[in-house]
Amino acid sequence: MATPGKPPKLMPCVKNTMRVKRYSPRTEKTYCYWIRYFIRFHGIQPPASMGASEVHAFLEHLAVERHVAAATQNQALNALVFLYRHVLEQPLGDIGKFWVSGLNG
Repeated sequence: MATPGKPPKLMPCVKNTMRVKRYSPRTEKTYCYWIRYFIRFHGIQPPASMGASEVHAFLEHLAVERHVAAATQNQALNALVFLYRHVLEQPLGDIGKFWVSGLNG
């Protein structure tokens, strides 16, 4: 629970939102992993203070530095879209179409 004057912690909000929307426990675990990774990648900045350019940089890092598969990168993207759309209720905007050709048609 949040204390008066303090916002609720992010990860419990993510988990609660996923449970209300009936996501599977495995999806919950995976999305939480990618959200934490994203936050750590950007030096523990709150996601609400970041946006499309930070998501773009993170996805580029996964592709270029980590050499992840297209499906893995898509999974990370879906986790971040969920975070911004359903938890933060903050539009993400255009993050570009460079990372995986299979995602674009």
